Amino acid sequence: MEDDNRAAAFVTRGLREAGYQVEHTLEGREGLDMALNRDYAAAVVDLMLPGLDGMSLIAEIRGRGNDLPIIILSAKGELGDRIKGLETGADDYLTKPFAFAELLARLQAVMRRASGQREPTRLKVADLSLDLLSRKVERAGNPIDLQPKEFALLEYLMRNSGRVVSKTMIMENVWDYNFDPQTNVVEARVCRLRGKVDRGAQNKLIHTIKGVGYVLKTE
Repeated sequence: MEDDNRAAAFVTRGLREAGYQVEHTLEGREGLDMALNRDYAAAVVDLMLPGLDGMSLIAEIRGRGNDLPIIILSAKGELGDRIKGLETGADDYLTKPFAFAELLARLQAVMRRASGQREPTRLKVADLSLDLLSRKVERAGNPIDLQPKEFALLEYLMRNSGRVVSKTMIMENVWDYNFDPQTNVVEARVCRLRGKVDRGAQNKLIHTIKGVGYVLKTE
């Protein structure tokens, strides 16, 4: 439920690429009807919805005893807004601009909690490990110091281990929806990340597939 067409298209496309079925509405009352009468795994709700604002929508859902996992996605990022959203009944709150990878990770987390599944806290490929809680990265036991965007990029590559991801997929999942696709920042970041992850290692993990994209895998 999102009234910003650009953000809605960005989220919808990303979720479908991640394998989810997605339904979207621009209007709050229609969103409430959908949430109460259809079976969804989770909902992403904007606060600035016409007809019925997002906060009232969430309050109505919870007032009906519906425990649908809900993430607020809003440009309203003040502490008071976030507190009110969580107190109203949202399971998480993410502010715009945002990176799709973070939204997807939070969405998967609230769905796992709702189903009673344990959330993984560590990703591992060969001798490379990434701790999602401490945000520490190690290769063969040796620490790797990454900048926040490098960490997000590596997390995305590790979650898609063995799968080739294009520059467009990386831009849409690691950078936010205001990102300028004309820059070469993806190539530069992958190059820097490869230098940190594969430096001195006999088994290279980050590979460029010419004309297609990148893949993290063992050779």
